[in-house]
Amino acid sequence: MPIKKLQNFLDENHVKYITVNHSPAYTAREVAASVFLPRRDFAKVIMIKIDGRMAMAVLPASRRIDLEKLCEATGATHVEMADEDEFKSLFPACETGAMPPFGNLYDMDVWIDNLLVEDDDIFFNAGTHTQLMQMAFEDYRDLVKPNTADFAVKE
Repeated sequence: MPIKKLQNFLDENHVKYITVNHSPAYTAREVAASVFLPRRDFAKVIMIKIDGRMAMAVLPASRRIDLEKLCEATGATHVEMADEDEFKSLFPACETGAMPPFGNLYDMDVWIDNLLVEDDDIFFNAGTHTQLMQMAFEDYRDLVKPNTADFAVKE
C-alpha cells in the first residue's frame, strides 16, 4: 500500500492514480526495469539542499542531476546533494530512498526537470521499494506546483 499520507492526499483531492506492485527494487533503474517501464518515464527523487534548505529534485531515471544548472535555475548561491542521514527522518512513513515526489506534503520545494513536464503521466515510488504509482502529470502539477527547470543531463 502506498504511504497513507500520500494516498489520503490524492483521495481527498479526487485524483485518479494507479498503484503497481513489483519485486523489491532499490534504484530507479531497477524499479523501471521491474515493471518494464522505459527509464526516461520513471521519475526519481534526489534530495538536495538549496542554500541549506532541504528540497526535492525530480528527474527521469535515465538522467543525472547537474547541480550547477540547478543552482543557476534556482538563483541560489549553493546547491548540493543531501546525505541520507540529513533527510531520512523527514519521511518517517517512507522507506529511505523511496520518497514520492510530493515535497509539498513535507514543507519543501520541488524542482522537476522539463523532460518530465512533457509527459502525459508521471510514474514514481509510492514510499516503498515494492510499489510505484502512476497518475496524470497535469494532476501532479496542480497538486504539487513544482518549479520547473532544465537540470538533467545524460548519464
